[in-house]
Amino acid sequence: MTITTPFSILLVCLGNICRSPLAEGLLRNAAQRKDIDLTISSGGTGGWHVGNPPDPRSQAVAAAHGLDISQQRAHQVSVHDLKQYDLILAMDRNNLRDLKALAQNDAQRQKIHLFLEFAGLEDSDGPDVFDPYWDDSGFAGVYELIARAADRIVDRLTGN
Repeated sequence: MTITTPFSILLVCLGNICRSPLAEGLLRNAAQRKDIDLTISSGGTGGWHVGNPPDPRSQAVAAAHGLDISQQRAHQVSVHDLKQYDLILAMDRNNLRDLKALAQNDAQRQKIHLFLEFAGLEDSDGPDVFDPYWDDSGFAGVYELIARAADRIVDRLTGN
């Protein structure tokens, strides 16, 4: 897949406080390192945390790697987002299902994919990015997995 810029990507998890904020920061960082013009944002299928910053544990693991995600704020994905973004990547199959149910037409549904599948990592790492919300020890592993996937996604988008 080769893109034309500007190209926009929405990364989606359940509450938009753990996985998708990390993915937003890491994908933005990967795109900047390779000088690719991408518009990147994140959202959640649920609205419990709207307006809140990322989970402190996500912020901490990001900061430990020199990445500041503290200015991000959670928002709930809407039909408007499905129209606005060129590519929508869900962190797991449940969010993928919810996004496809929200889509109003096939054109919107065709933009929605699993994050790890789009990165080509579903065979080695399974289809879902684990939700570390209930497991403090899971944040480091989730960070590493998303970082690896972010680099692969940028490579895929640029045809490398």
